[in-house]
Amino acid sequence: MNAVERDERVPAELGGARADAVLAAVAGVSRSAAAAWCVAGFVTSDGKTVGKSDRLVAGAVLRIRVPASVDPLAVIVETVDGMGILYDDDDLVVIDKPVGVAAHPSPGWVGPTVVGALAGAGYRISTSGATERAGIVHRLDVGTSGAMVVAKTEHAYTVLKRAFKERTVEKVYHALVQGLPDPLVGTIDAPIGRHPAHDWRFAVLEDGRPSRTHYTVLEAFGKASLLEVNLETGRTHQIRVHFSALRHPCVGDLTYGADPRLAANLGLTRQWLHAQKLTFEHPVSGDTVSATSPYPNDLQYALDALAAGNV
Repeated sequence: MNAVERDERVPAELGGARADAVLAAVAGVSRSAAAAWCVAGFVTSDGKTVGKSDRLVAGAVLRIRVPASVDPLAVIVETVDGMGILYDDDDLVVIDKPVGVAAHPSPGWVGPTVVGALAGAGYRISTSGATERAGIVHRLDVGTSGAMVVAKTEHAYTVLKRAFKERTVEKVYHALVQGLPDPLVGTIDAPIGRHPAHDWRFAVLEDGRPSRTHYTVLEAFGKASLLEVNLETGRTHQIRVHFSALRHPCVGDLTYGADPRLAANLGLTRQWLHAQKLTFEHPVSGDTVSATSPYPNDLQYALDALAAGNV
């Protein structure tokens, strides 16, 4: 069987660190990909399989053998229907990401990706970062649609990555949540970490990473409310986790406790969450770039049904 094979030595400064963290650093892949390799038995040291949480000794040699047929990080070049372009120049592109498209390849995902779709559309993007994340400076969940910026050049990648880290990018989301939050304008300040019982879920935890979400109720429909949400931090599933913790989960978000009957009545097969607007300083010119994404059909249909009192 063809395979991607390589040997990597654990650097001195990473001695004692978890295997998935070490692999991510030395192999240039995401930590989730590194963990998946360990779980699948693709990583050994001295003939023994390395577990994702094993603590590694400095200087140890890791043998990585990933069968090409199951390489979770292969970028599949393809065109993606419905992926629009909101802004485009020599340095960056802001896409209108449809639901059902991941930002980049990852273990367990077999659908289309932003990286593959841009390649399929003839775009050349930055090669900075891990190979499977080329040009990606931030992410949207597979089930979240809307505005997402991708770097085309190394300089744009570096500057935009720093802008997101320093929280100078304005990220505006619209979310339809169950019930009516009280107060109507507020801030959720609650740390988020991996759910202790579910690797693929997150939760509000005392020892989680600091997370702040600001929101304003735009319209109340009785069973649900439309919110404008501004993220001060950018944790995975942050909006979904925070509103679920308040017992106002995003409508349609069955992973975080939404009512399946309400979702079905509104024709939703995913969470009602949309990255409505991105505003940031251009990495070269310094001009303000602002891109707005309209609601896709499924989200607009749900709003119209609520406004008409059909639910």
